[in-house]
Amino acid sequence: MSLLTVQNLRKSYGALKVTDDVSLSVEPGELHAIIGPNGAGKTTLISQLSGQLRSDSGRVIFDGADITEMRMPQRARRGLSRSFQITSILPGFSVLENVSAAVQARSGSSFRFFAPVAAEAGLNTSAIAALTRVGLQDRAAQRAGSLSHGEKRQLELAIALATQPRLLLLDEPLAGTSGSEAERLVQVIASLKGEVTVLLIEHDMDAVFALADRISVLVYGRVIATGAPDAIRADLQVRAAYLGEDA
Repeated sequence: MSLLTVQNLRKSYGALKVTDDVSLSVEPGELHAIIGPNGAGKTTLISQLSGQLRSDSGRVIFDGADITEMRMPQRARRGLSRSFQITSILPGFSVLENVSAAVQARSGSSFRFFAPVAAEAGLNTSAIAALTRVGLQDRAAQRAGSLSHGEKRQLELAIALATQPRLLLLDEPLAGTSGSEAERLVQVIASLKGEVTVLLIEHDMDAVFALADRISVLVYGRVIATGAPDAIRADLQVRAAYLGEDA
């Protein structure tokens, strides 16, 4: 059974159809990438799946349950976690406190940012584990706002992982990163394969084709193709609509 099934999902703003009858599935343990040109509706789709944005019609089935009417916090508690195109962190708090907040939200613990670190040892252990996973354990005490852009992206991924997601929705995690920062993030995402199911939106085609088990191509709000990377690369409709003849 698919972990995520999307059935005929639609979202319009007036006459503009942003997602138009989108149907796709994500299998347990796979990394499924969604690609498409700017304005194709990719971020809108992720927002619909996460519950941040209400759909006009269609259904979202997660682990056999219809979650279409659930809001974002309810979906997060079921195991859906997302990152954003624009880095979303608490810049005035430490790196550790940022991740501990996610652990607290998951566990139901009270928020105690200003309590001594030792007072939340259990939470911090989980937070350090997430930071270690993305390579930021040495930055735990540093103020999050002082990190480089790439490190902020790593922190956002650690925050998402700290919620122990079953399905991780990643919205352009490499956006704005340098070559070395992107390489590090690709390594981290690759290490998640088979452990966490990932739905990835990304414009870096080298990263997409290196990481993805399957790819869906979204153009003008519609899925025009889904398949293995080699099949997508060779698809004439995809090449004409998005990848180009030099792909």
